[in-house]
Amino acid sequence: MALGVADYVVFGIMLIMSASIGVYYRFTGGKQKTTQEYMLGDKNQSILPVAFSLMASFITAISMFGLSSEVYSRGTQFSVIIFSYIIATPAIGYLYLPVFFKLGNLSLYEYLEIRFGRLTRVTTSLAFSVQMILYMAIVLYVPALTLEAVTKLPQSASIVLVGVVCVFYSTMGGIKAVIITDLLQSLLMYTSVIAVVGVALYETGSISKILEISYKYERINFGNFNIDPTVRHSWFSILIGGFFTQISLYAVNQTQIQRFLTMKDYKTAVTALWCSLPLVVIISILTSLSGLAMFSKYYDCDPIKSGRISSGDQLMPLYVLDTMGSIPGLTGLFIAGIFSSAMSSVSPILNSMAAITMEDYIKPFNKQEIKDKQRVYLMKILVLVYGGICIILSFLAKYMGAVLQSALTIFGVIGGPVMAVFTLGILLPYINQKGAMTGLIFGLIFSFIIGFGGPKPPVENLPSFTNSCTLFNNSDSTQFSSSYQEVLHEDGYLYLYRISYLYYIVLGFMVTFLVAMVVSAVFRGTDREYNPDLFTPCVANRLKRHDKNYEQS
Repeated sequence: MALGVADYVVFGIMLIMSASIGVYYRFTGGKQKTTQEYMLGDKNQSILPVAFSLMASFITAISMFGLSSEVYSRGTQFSVIIFSYIIATPAIGYLYLPVFFKLGNLSLYEYLEIRFGRLTRVTTSLAFSVQMILYMAIVLYVPALTLEAVTKLPQSASIVLVGVVCVFYSTMGGIKAVIITDLLQSLLMYTSVIAVVGVALYETGSISKILEISYKYERINFGNFNIDPTVRHSWFSILIGGFFTQISLYAVNQTQIQRFLTMKDYKTAVTALWCSLPLVVIISILTSLSGLAMFSKYYDCDPIKSGRISSGDQLMPLYVLDTMGSIPGLTGLFIAGIFSSAMSSVSPILNSMAAITMEDYIKPFNKQEIKDKQRVYLMKILVLVYGGICIILSFLAKYMGAVLQSALTIFGVIGGPVMAVFTLGILLPYINQKGAMTGLIFGLIFSFIIGFGGPKPPVENLPSFTNSCTLFNNSDSTQFSSSYQEVLHEDGYLYLYRISYLYYIVLGFMVTFLVAMVVSAVFRGTDREYNPDLFTPCVANRLKRHDKNYEQS
């Protein structure tokens, strides 16, 4: 279905507003001439915009399409990941954040050099860089690909237009523009998902009707408490895996730590973290509910099985066109919300990539001190360069095939070992450089083996139906969707590859953690001094008491 003039107008307004924010911050305040302003927003940013920015950084079209499709195809079990967000927030705020905020380093990985040496810093920083470059390309590519398949909106035009605007305001306005545009784009994301749920309520008559249809066809299923680690989604795999994932994204990730450092003090930063929690929970609940809303419309005419679309990621755009396509501007509003989710993820990553490139790769190896004005100029060039790489890789993504899925797997595979190194650093004083580096290498190798090894069992979907619709392909009209696959007998797969993907980050963390502990114990020094500022408060206080008792004795 082609978009109307009103849809393009609404979409265009969103792009113009985002670009205008960049221009505004370029010519106001300090005009982005210092590192303090360009990268840290003069450390005086407001709580609410930063809270929205924290939420928006990793809520993308992949998340919105993926979660709604997951609920549509396999039920609501995965939605319990919301509880992992709740239990992870105190750990982020009171274990990790005090250390990184007190040091105040622009590059998060500078902490690792102080704690474990330059090699550890460079290794983790490079891992983050590769991870984020691939992730940015996919974030920009997925909505363009999906919307082209459903709306005929040209993929190339979408990528270039949105990518250029995103790079423009990130370069011009620095982190101030990034945070404010994140706020604007977050509101558009909420509006898009609320519109989907609202239309379903209007068509079915009530929320109880949506839940009744979903319950009848087994889409409401919160009862899997199986402790078997090979079960894809259970309370245990979702809560444990979600807990580790949330910490890896919020506590030991340059993109998020840089957001926290824009606050005036630690107390304000923690307040912003807690304010972001309900924002993440609400968008997750709404997205899950949108999956049930779509099922209430297509429960007896599955568009995947009937051939209208080819994948679950296209469900939400199709639903919007079917229900709101006749109302001028509403489809454009939805598209604006989807691309806002991409821009709000790409822009902060561009900003953080420029920061760590300057701090981790250029500054340490430059013999002469770089003046602050020159640093800002170089970082603006770096934002442009990384933005260009992102746009180019988005075009090449369609030729990567399985690499798309592989790149997303890298996001979790790298997260576990890197999180373990930071955790070892802030919690265990006796861990040394040899232990940290050995653990990191073993953890990454193990994570890559389990993440990319195989074969792995196929994913099982719940039954879907085509009782009341015309088939658009030659598939057989049975009760099970064409994507439904019977899981092969478990003996056909190695146990390691049958483990739920949610445990990958946990296993990578554990391998890194244990190896580092053993190696550090073997090569333990006898006369090391520990700076309490490098450890989480409870450990730092214990070290201070120990040093005080030692001096008194």
